[in-house]
Amino acid sequence: MSLEGSAIDAVFKALADPTRRLLLDRLREQDGQTLRELCEQLEMARQSATQHLDVLVRAGLVTVVRRGRERLHYLNPVPIHEIEERWIAGFDRPRLQVISAIKNQAEQERAMSDTPAGTTGSVPTYVYVTYIKATAEQVWRALTDADLTVRYWGHANVSDWQSGSAWEHRRTDGSGIADVVGEVLAAEPPTRLVVTFDGPVDPDPAHRPATVTFLIEPHEEIVRLTVTHENLPNEQALHDVSRGWPAVLANLKSLLETGAVLPQVPWEMP
Repeated sequence: MSLEGSAIDAVFKALADPTRRLLLDRLREQDGQTLRELCEQLEMARQSATQHLDVLVRAGLVTVVRRGRERLHYLNPVPIHEIEERWIAGFDRPRLQVISAIKNQAEQERAMSDTPAGTTGSVPTYVYVTYIKATAEQVWRALTDADLTVRYWGHANVSDWQSGSAWEHRRTDGSGIADVVGEVLAAEPPTRLVVTFDGPVDPDPAHRPATVTFLIEPHEEIVRLTVTHENLPNEQALHDVSRGWPAVLANLKSLLETGAVLPQVPWEMP
């Protein structure tokens, strides 16, 4: 769903306030913060922070994921990406990408020099939100039907999709090889699916698999699909899934809305 009319007005209104931009900066630095954590960082009253966060949520710039009694806040870059796609011409993009790459490299080198030896950052989490013109049942079937996942994901997702069952992300070349395996932690059709997400073999006994949650929230003729990828092992894994999930979900959205996948995908699918 592209930004149009009142939706894009809401994004610009949200970004116009320096406090809200600062909240987005803090979430960019450390995603998945609670209201208390954000208030402590900004020395802001809870009521004021809540009001600003509500504006960001309505604009689609922040996504809220509930964990028990806590509400975790995640930066959702999709509206900003769509603004960038709309107003940055193709001939400007290569030059800006070079500038961005130089800036990112400098920031990474500075961060590495500022990190004490032997310490690590927090476990990365990735959250992606998309809106699909479909029913919750159609989205659930697209996530769990092996034939459909082959069409938009390039792999067959195979399981009986019962809590406690195994699942596999199998190649379609007849080899039977599964590039991703896991366990179904929760299956609540058609609104919530939670699975572990891991490579087929890991020799480290202390290794913990990542967890992926698909939350399907119907609203009239559309659904809001939130994918949360938690317990990623490192920043490289975060980078990889940040490239992979947008491609997979764009293909899923296209398949459900048009009956066909995208003619080409600009990111590498996992």
